[in-house]
Amino acid sequence: MDLKTAIRTYQFAERAKSELIVGSQLTTALIQFPLQEKPGGKRMLVMVLQSIRSELEFAYGDTELREFKKAIDHLNEAISLTESMELGAAAERMARAVSAVTTAAQAAWDTLKEHELI
Repeated sequence: MDLKTAIRTYQFAERAKSELIVGSQLTTALIQFPLQEKPGGKRMLVMVLQSIRSELEFAYGDTELREFKKAIDHLNEAISLTESMELGAAAERMARAVSAVTTAAQAAWDTLKEHELI
């Protein structure tokens, strides 16, 4: 990975990782919502997840790293599962997305370290 790509990848991956963790926490929280609040919570959560997906799509478009594409695919599954209120499975897919962007971040970190930038 060239240095310029490594810098962009690391920035994208760290931001995406933070957003995905928040999305996962919100997904888990929705499980505990009272029954009458779940439909509104689900709508809001899906909007948040779609926003995260947009960020990942931007990262993939800029870097073309397959890890970002994997994260998008996992997040698409999580959104679908959230819409079906299968929240445990959705949280698991979010964890897979976090893992994918963490892999991208690690590859970028290695390149940055190799160039003694960190």
